[in-house]
Amino acid sequence: MKNYQASQIRNVGVVAHGGAGKTSLVEAMLYNTGVISRLGRVEDGTTVSDYHPEEIKRGITIHTSIVPCEYRKTKLNLLDTPGFSDFIGDIKGALRVSDGALIVVSAVAGVEVLTEVVWEECEKAGLPRVVFINKCDRENADFDKVLGNLNEAFKANFVPFTIPIGIADSLEGVVDVVNGKAYQYADGKAQEIPVPNNLQSVVEEYQEKIMEAAAEANDDYLTKYLEGEALTPEEVAKGLSEAFASGSFVPVLCGSAIKNIGINILMDMLVDHFPAPEDKKDEPLAALVFKTMADPFVGRVNFVRVYAGELKSDSTVYNANKEKPEKIGQVLYTRGKNQEPAEKVPSGDICVLVKLQETTTGDTLCTKENPVILEGIDFPEPTLSLAIAPKKQGDEDKLGQALARLVEEEPTVRVEKNTETKQTLLTGIGETQLDIIVDRFKRKYNLDVELSEPKIPYRETIRKTVQVEGKHKKQSGGRGQYGHVWIRFEPLAEGEFEFDEEIFGGAVPGQYIPAVEKGLRESMASGVLAGYPVTGIKAVLYDGSFHPVDSSEMAFKIAASLAFKKGMQEANPVLLEPIMEVEVVVPEAFMGDIISDLNAKRGRVLGMEPEGKVTRIRAHVPLAELTKYSIDLKSMTQGRASFSMKFSSYEEVPAHLADKIIAKAKEEAEAEK
Repeated sequence: MKNYQASQIRNVGVVAHGGAGKTSLVEAMLYNTGVISRLGRVEDGTTVSDYHPEEIKRGITIHTSIVPCEYRKTKLNLLDTPGFSDFIGDIKGALRVSDGALIVVSAVAGVEVLTEVVWEECEKAGLPRVVFINKCDRENADFDKVLGNLNEAFKANFVPFTIPIGIADSLEGVVDVVNGKAYQYADGKAQEIPVPNNLQSVVEEYQEKIMEAAAEANDDYLTKYLEGEALTPEEVAKGLSEAFASGSFVPVLCGSAIKNIGINILMDMLVDHFPAPEDKKDEPLAALVFKTMADPFVGRVNFVRVYAGELKSDSTVYNANKEKPEKIGQVLYTRGKNQEPAEKVPSGDICVLVKLQETTTGDTLCTKENPVILEGIDFPEPTLSLAIAPKKQGDEDKLGQALARLVEEEPTVRVEKNTETKQTLLTGIGETQLDIIVDRFKRKYNLDVELSEPKIPYRETIRKTVQVEGKHKKQSGGRGQYGHVWIRFEPLAEGEFEFDEEIFGGAVPGQYIPAVEKGLRESMASGVLAGYPVTGIKAVLYDGSFHPVDSSEMAFKIAASLAFKKGMQEANPVLLEPIMEVEVVVPEAFMGDIISDLNAKRGRVLGMEPEGKVTRIRAHVPLAELTKYSIDLKSMTQGRASFSMKFSSYEEVPAHLADKIIAKAKEEAEAEK
């Protein structure tokens, strides 16, 4: 693949709700440019974009795929992204390095949840957008209805560049509104025909909108237009490019990807009006890593967009984020799974690097002499946690290595070892993502794992003050053991544990007092109700006795632990549960459902703050009620809401629930014996 100047490159993020047909659209573009000789099918697992085993198995895009093609002396870098919210990290990474977005919408389904999500992402990034209404050949397809959908859903000036000739079964072709030409298609080949009479008035109406959009991009053009003078074709083309780049209007095109209808006009639009990258070839190197994959054969694979300078094979670059040099071996161009070596990659283009030691997603590669950190990628925080464990004993190390690679590859995944529950927690965006990780471990590492609900890290505490005695006395020949303490246990309002002593007259010698504290601290690891750690206790050593020969640190430590157990039993022990501070960002239409659900989950709503079209709800909710909240929230709001949570405090578990939790903990403890 040859090098192109920045002005000849188009970095296009292809985004859509799953099932709208973006992968088929990319496939049609590859076919039209001679990259492939026959159209692959998503259902058959034969497309260039979806080549990973898990994508072929499920028939969905899971990883962003870079699929370049060359058209009219221009390189179209098509970034085919996933269509499911579980893989929003890949979508965000692709949009970060795109110069605009091609949003694919189904002519049957219209605007769907992820259409709204990607639109919002483009809005935040200030990216220009073009919409392609696909599947105009399908039953129940309705171009005008979907155009109305778009206008209702988004505040934008949507201007049709093409309109369908016929619809559903009767789809014959499209009208190129900009140029006033109509095309009929047979086997994907376009043949020019007269504009149908019944579409003449519609074409004229949209041509007027196109002329307005072009004129508004430039004061001179606008003056000319308002004075009734026609813009030249060159002025219209230039005006449209400027207006599109500024986001003042959104071109809408239509057709059928699988029948290759209208795709050639879309490609012309991308070449003629889609913004090219800024040309910074004479500046020092600056490149951003926007995706990382762990390949079992070649190791780490980094996807890189070059923003300035050149990225050369057999060179050394500087990772500004890690502040370490990286040795570049071979720079590669990629098209789906196929890779092609390149001597260098210029400013504006996208490539792949392999076997870098330190570099991960979001890092900037530059020169040490001119260090720079490019804006990274704002990945969402994962919220669905499940415990992960190997099915086969002895595979723990294997799992550890697989998880380490996974974290390198997936910026929307977290892995942590919970020392209290002794579980490894895998946290991701959603169920599908975590299921695919399980499949990937089996395929890549021959590792069978199981996912389960995480255990809740409960605590135990006391509710009243008691004074108890702990005595350890043992004499069985030789030196005996003797430790004797009186300890007052009190509930502690703040903090986990506090120790004090009120010993008078040397009842317990000073050298044994630290042993008493140590015995208490060690005992707090397991409470008397269900064996959960103890918190919120103050212990005061106020009396005791010792033996001049038989007393020892160990004896006093044991005496303290006996006092602790007795004290916990007498001081009205209760079970505590972690309470999380939850923030839910939800469209107004779903507010009532969310608040009702939070109340049903024993939550306390703290406040609501309107923010434009959405409301931010703050609440305190027990962690035990939130283990599947990511799934519940998606179901209740059709994926339109998001949430985050952080630990707030521990509170007492209601008695009727505490009894069940304690009984279950005792059963599990018995089973482990």
